[in-house]
Amino acid sequence: MNSQQAAILREVDVEFDAAVAFLAELVKVPTDNPPGDCAAHGARAAELLRGLGHVVEMHAVAADDLAAVGMISATNLIVRQAFGDGGPCIALNAHGDVVPPGLGWTVDPYGAVVRDDPEHGPVMLGRGVAVSKSDFATYTFALRALQRLVASGELKLRGSIELQFTYDEEVGGDIGPAWLLRHGLSKPDLALSAGFAYAVTTAHNGCLHLEVTVRGRQGHAAMPKAAVDALEAATGILTALYASRAELATVHSATQGIDTPTLNVGLISGGINTNVVPDKIAFRIDRRMIPEESAEVAESALRGLIADAAAAYPGITVDIRRLMLALPLVKLPGAERMTLSLQQHGEAFLGTPIAEHGVPLYTDARHYTAAGIPTVLYGAGPRTLAEANGHGADECLRLRDLRGATATVAAMLAELLTG
Repeated sequence: MNSQQAAILREVDVEFDAAVAFLAELVKVPTDNPPGDCAAHGARAAELLRGLGHVVEMHAVAADDLAAVGMISATNLIVRQAFGDGGPCIALNAHGDVVPPGLGWTVDPYGAVVRDDPEHGPVMLGRGVAVSKSDFATYTFALRALQRLVASGELKLRGSIELQFTYDEEVGGDIGPAWLLRHGLSKPDLALSAGFAYAVTTAHNGCLHLEVTVRGRQGHAAMPKAAVDALEAATGILTALYASRAELATVHSATQGIDTPTLNVGLISGGINTNVVPDKIAFRIDRRMIPEESAEVAESALRGLIADAAAAYPGITVDIRRLMLALPLVKLPGAERMTLSLQQHGEAFLGTPIAEHGVPLYTDARHYTAAGIPTVLYGAGPRTLAEANGHGADECLRLRDLRGATATVAAMLAELLTG
């Protein structure tokens, strides 16, 4: 560990108890999405940030924008910290919305309970403690460590840092990062988005959600020939969709951590009663795209497959509605500066090599790269998302990983803001 790394770790340790308490307060305010009623969390986060001396911008999202993504309330937060002239602006984005807790918890999901693990030391449990309320704390206290080093004269920085805390990652990020960029509230040169493992994530899959509605004509179950069975047609379409998985499985990504495209049907509804031939069936498709795929080509092929399968059923009509398109995260020139710095400093602070990888899920980090901003994902978390029980019961964060990630992010920022 070099002298600057040691100074950064010293400053992280000065306020580490405060960082843990800060995170606990954020976990205690539910932000389940759905239903997506997150304004109270934004207000609490802003209160905590102001208590640390930050000036906080609060940008409430309008009702029409909320309705478009199926949410109730959200307030995006920005904290801006300028240093010397001439350096880059680096945005640090984490999301405060979480998936609902579900079943199987051994503690209150909103209790921020801390247990002592014989192998890993203190561990905090709670929904969102790893994905990604942890990085509200990581980024806030990384910035604070740098502020104190600058104030003491130990460090001279050029450029600026923005904390950007948003609340719609679970529904795609359109009223979070994309909203901030679309409204001209931020124009960073680089962006770091919330992570969930030791590795630096530099690529991820895209995701297409389609809703397919199959319509026929209802009739009495005693006389089915007089009706047009929407369920029969939907079954044929579903059979074709599931058969297409075999072809998808032959396509492989060159990105470590990402394998093949996938297709899943996760929701289905329809029918009138047991004794009625169903006139309408609706189902939703999740199609994951590897970074090498074209979203337009993938969607066109999927729509064509559905239309061809439906054509075998006279009297049937099919409507296909796009619910969401999340483009893959791809590496842009300049992102490697962040990746290499995070790897170097992460190894120093965590005592293990830090890999670069892709992940098969999607995140709202893609909105930054879509705007031409080099972006990677890194933050507090164990070696893998599975170890954190991310999106599962007893989601957890090892507090020593919060410490290491905070120091790593601070050291990366210091390196990039000193040229």
